Amino acid sequence: MLRPRITPCLLVRGGGLVKTVAFENAKYVGDPINAVKIFNEKEADELIVLDIDATAEGRTPDFKMIGDLAVECRMPLCYGGGVKTAEQAKHIIGLGVEKVAVSSAAIENPGLISHISEEIGRQSMVIVLDVRKKGTDYEVWTHNGTRNTGRSVFDLARQAEENGAGEIVVNSIDNDGQMKGYDLELARRIRQTVTIPMSVLGGAGSLKDVGAVIGECGVIGAAAGSLFVFKGIYRAVLINYPNPGQKDEIIRTGLKLA
Repeated sequence: MLRPRITPCLLVRGGGLVKTVAFENAKYVGDPINAVKIFNEKEADELIVLDIDATAEGRTPDFKMIGDLAVECRMPLCYGGGVKTAEQAKHIIGLGVEKVAVSSAAIENPGLISHISEEIGRQSMVIVLDVRKKGTDYEVWTHNGTRNTGRSVFDLARQAEENGAGEIVVNSIDNDGQMKGYDLELARRIRQTVTIPMSVLGGAGSLKDVGAVIGECGVIGAAAGSLFVFKGIYRAVLINYPNPGQKDEIIRTGLKLA
């Protein structure tokens, strides 16, 4: 039986682990390898690692860093950042990563989604859509939230599925780092738009928020950054993750509401 996934999302800048608020004011929170070791011990469902500057700076993926993370990681790992070709995606999978996430390159060239899916398998092809709300719609932004595509997230999500994406990750820039809850309207409308697996990112501040998005959408991925690297109102750095009992309760309660 398929179950919702509760997924830590780690942002990497210059080899260090950081956390942002609305994609700005990056705060250094530690070493990504150490964070992976802790999430291993806590038996996280999966892990997303995003190099937030690779595309904006025109860099290729840091294959050494990716390989180091993959060797350490004992859970399914999704990497994103700077991926522009099917060959790069294949190389990343060869390092031991289960999923490759692409954003701006796939939006600029939708055919890339098909090429990568053919190379590594649809189940490993993930599209990340970073969005800001505009009126009743949500527009997709790229290059670490600095370039507005002017396109609706719902149109791009539908297009990505048609072109062979195996999963959609929708990230609310407005809610990033706010820890006040997910944008449930956005999550619900994306769930109604695509049939492939999806994950929602941006805004989780408590396990109750995780349960709320599961209750809204059912079997999805509930991803979070701040929730799993900060603790308390002063945001002290502390890597954390729900224990098996807490996770089962969150999922069970959420699915009853779905």
